[in-house]
Amino acid sequence: MQLMQWDKAATDCKKALDLDRRNAHFFLGRTCVQLGQFDEALKVLTRANDLAQSQKLNYGDEITAQIRVAKREIFRREEEKRIEQEISLQTYLNSLIDNDLAKKLDELRQKRKNDGEEIEVISDDVEDEEQVLRMEAESNKNKLNSLFAQVDERRRKREVPDFLCGKISFELLRDPVITPSGITYDRADIKEHLQRVGHFDPVTRAPLTADQLIPNLAMKEVSEIKSDLLTCFLKLLNYHSFL
Repeated sequence: MQLMQWDKAATDCKKALDLDRRNAHFFLGRTCVQLGQFDEALKVLTRANDLAQSQKLNYGDEITAQIRVAKREIFRREEEKRIEQEISLQTYLNSLIDNDLAKKLDELRQKRKNDGEEIEVISDDVEDEEQVLRMEAESNKNKLNSLFAQVDERRRKREVPDFLCGKISFELLRDPVITPSGITYDRADIKEHLQRVGHFDPVTRAPLTADQLIPNLAMKEVSEIKSDLLTCFLKLLNYHSFL
């Protein structure tokens, strides 16, 4: 790994797994991150994190940091895919409006022709009708593109920063508490860890009991604001899906 030969490192790590080497999951996960294999990295690193907790191995924040990298890259990949789909949908809907306008203009001109008017002679009334149709189409396109612009704005606020994610679940903190070591966890996650794994801080390995957990009010306020933004974004997406 020091030589940055990640393909060879991955092969070595898999051999180490066959030999039941305790560090192999972590090093394989880290290697997968470097190779851009983020789904595999997340699976292996999650296993490494579970083993570290059950065996009380002290990796500090190394494993969780790599898990956050893998999750962030998976999220970014999904966002890029979603953006491509939304751009395609926006283009398609705009083309429908243009096609509808062209159809209505053709019908209007055909009606004028059937009524015996010369095609070259366009009355003021006909010009007004065509202008109304064009203005309606332009208004509909502006409304449509405005909705997509709102989605873009909310997407920029959607990604959750690492400091708002729990170090056990790696999800947005709902009820953040801080330990004597200064590490913030979600209350439900850290209490489950204390009951299921042992009475120690998962990151620092310092002794820890439930009565030592203190609410992190500042972090809770920030995470609630972020949660509200995410809720608004999801509601908007659901509204667009309904349309």
